[in-house]
Amino acid sequence: MEKDAKAEPAEPLACTPRLDSLDLQTSVRHWKSMSGSGNSPVILVQRLHAAAQLPRYAHSGAYGDLAADLFAAEAATLSAAGQPGSTQAVRTGLAMELPSTHGALVEDRSGLAMKGITTLAGVIDPGYRGELKVVLTNLSPEPQSVAPGHRIAQLRIVERIQATFEETDMLAPTPRGEGGFGSTGQ
Repeated sequence: MEKDAKAEPAEPLACTPRLDSLDLQTSVRHWKSMSGSGNSPVILVQRLHAAAQLPRYAHSGAYGDLAADLFAAEAATLSAAGQPGSTQAVRTGLAMELPSTHGALVEDRSGLAMKGITTLAGVIDPGYRGELKVVLTNLSPEPQSVAPGHRIAQLRIVERIQATFEETDMLAPTPRGEGGFGSTGQ
């Protein structure tokens, strides 16, 4: 081989996935977030509205909160139960990048639930990149208002598990059996 001859770069193996630089950067960032940190993912958050606040835990440490608070980015008034406008999608002003290994659930806040405000439709898949909006509904007979900066829900980060569903003609018996709503008494 001559000194000045340049070696041709080797072709990647057919089984090697090709990632563009953004995919690679994202994969490395998420891998780093999971390494040596007790499996606590780093969730990247993009602020889409000036009044948006990043989710945060009110209590941390060994007995900290299970979910982080979500905040309203805009005002909303929920009409009384059963009236038009009693259910609305309230903006948080945030978009999130969840790692492919995690998703999120939007949950009620107990203080709002006591006033008759509850959440609906709260699953956030890891591939979703749009604005996070919280679907709130008012179950009380009075209109309820939400102001920018108010805590409107909680965000629970969950590990994504993809199950396989198999059809069967029979299920294994259990002590509970078909006991459902109200089966354990009052």
